[in-house]
Amino acid sequence: MATIGFPFTELASIDSTNNYAMAMAHEGLATHGAAFFAHEQTAGRGQLGRQWKTTALENIMLSLVLKPSELLVSRQFFLSAAIAAGCYDFLKKYAIDDVAVKWPNDIYWRDRKAGGILIENVLTGNNWQFAIVGIGLNINQTVFAEGVTNPVSLKQITGKTFPTVEMAKELCNCLQKRYDLLFSAPLQETLDNYNSILYKRGQKVKLKKDIAVFETIIKGVNEQGKLMTFDTMEREFSLGEVSLVV
Repeated sequence: MATIGFPFTELASIDSTNNYAMAMAHEGLATHGAAFFAHEQTAGRGQLGRQWKTTALENIMLSLVLKPSELLVSRQFFLSAAIAAGCYDFLKKYAIDDVAVKWPNDIYWRDRKAGGILIENVLTGNNWQFAIVGIGLNINQTVFAEGVTNPVSLKQITGKTFPTVEMAKELCNCLQKRYDLLFSAPLQETLDNYNSILYKRGQKVKLKKDIAVFETIIKGVNEQGKLMTFDTMEREFSLGEVSLVV
């Protein structure tokens, strides 16, 4: 199987690396492992239709074409868990400590967001055609647009400036290791690894559902990717159903 990050295509400016990668995959011009890196992204997208704002030339804006055909469609979250863990490995190498994955797939340093992941799956019935994995990581940016919640970059954490293209290729290596583990070890291991780095796991937090705010303890995430919590009873929440109150 091809290696994640090969071929590696640099784009000067694009609306969305995910859009570009999706089009290339549909046209048969990109297969498993292909990576598309943008120096500037004008209409980046995040989870639940949110906009991903980032400064040109300063960050990692990367989309990958993956074909996890061996994984059952019902196990989609395991791919997300593996990708999140790979991003965690990459950031932790430089930030050293206080790195975590905030459910479902934001990359956090302490209580600040260093990056995010957007996976768009293309399915035909029960067959997984391919997945477009979009990753945005704040590398050298130090000034962020208003309305961006608690952002942080690797430069702010370490005081150093990094070469973004080389860093993106290193990120691909980290992702490859977690991707290999996804298919070589029991699936439970990938889920356990994800839960071991889950933000606020075992801690009491405030969650908001609709207009109600309540306290609960984060237990972990299950095989379906639902957040599991406990207070007066055990609860589970789907993506977009609750948000963390900070």
